[in-house]
Amino acid sequence: MKRPEISFEFFPPKNIEGTFRLWDTTQVLAPLKPRFVSVTYGAGGTTRDLTRDVVGTLHKHSGLRTAAHLTCVDATRDETLKIAQDFAAVGVTDIVALRGDPPKGSNGFQPHPDGFANSVELIEALAETGQFTIRVGAYPDKHPEAATAQADIDWLKRKIDAGATEALTQFFFEAETFFRFRDAAAKAGIDQYITPGILPIENWKGARRFAEGCGTFIPEWVAEAFEKAERDNRSDLLATAICTELCTDLIEGGVDKLHFYTLNRPELTRDVCFALGVTPEVKLENVA
Repeated sequence: MKRPEISFEFFPPKNIEGTFRLWDTTQVLAPLKPRFVSVTYGAGGTTRDLTRDVVGTLHKHSGLRTAAHLTCVDATRDETLKIAQDFAAVGVTDIVALRGDPPKGSNGFQPHPDGFANSVELIEALAETGQFTIRVGAYPDKHPEAATAQADIDWLKRKIDAGATEALTQFFFEAETFFRFRDAAAKAGIDQYITPGILPIENWKGARRFAEGCGTFIPEWVAEAFEKAERDNRSDLLATAICTELCTDLIEGGVDKLHFYTLNRPELTRDVCFALGVTPEVKLENVA
C-alpha cells in the first residue's frame, strides 16, 4: 500500500490547559512530516484573534507549513482582508477559505453589511492578491443548507473557479461516500484535488452530535459498533480499526492525501498514521 501524504487540523486553545494540549499535539504529530497543518476559527469567528496568534506561533516555532482558516462571519471586507495580510506578513500564505458557521443561537448565516456575502466572494478577493494558496471545504454528504447534493457540487465548482486549488472534505464514515462525491465532482469538471477529511473518533457521543449537525450520514453498523464498544470499554480499539480501514479503502481507491481532524488529541491520529505506514523518519548513523 502506498504511503499517503497527510495533513492535520488543530483548533486554537481557549485557556492555559488547552495551550499545553495543543503544544503536546504538535510535538506528537510533527515527526510524521505533514504537508501542512491548519488552525480553525470558532463558530461566529469567536476565536479570530486566537487563530491569528496560534498560526503565527506554529509557523515561527514548529517548522510546520501552517494554514489559517479565514471566514466571512461578522467582519467587513477590509477587516477580513487585513487579517489575511497579517498572515502574509508573518510568512503564512496558506488559507482555508470558508463562509463560516454563524454564532450560536443565531438564525443562520447573515453577511455583514460591508462584508463578503459568501465564500466565493472571499476566495475571489484572496485570489486577486496573488499571495495565497487557497483551500476550501467540500461536503460528500449533503450540507444541511444545500437544496440537493448536486447543489453542493455546483457550489464547489464555483469555489474552484474562483481560485481555490484544493478542497478538504467534511468527515464521513464509508469510503464509497467519498468515491461517489469524487466521481460527481469530476463529472462537473472539477479538476483540482479533493482531499478526504478523516475524523478519528475519540468520543462517540461527541462525534455523533457533530455528524448530525453537519449532515454526515451515520451508518447503522457504525452506531451499533460504537455503542457495543463503549459497553465493553474498547472504544479506542474500535476507533483505530474503523479509521484505519476507512483510510486503507480510500488509498486502494486512488487517494494519496488524507486530512485528519485531530481535535487536539493526537494519539488516535498517530496510531492510524502508523498503521498506514506513516511513521517518523529516523536517520541512521553511518557506522564504519
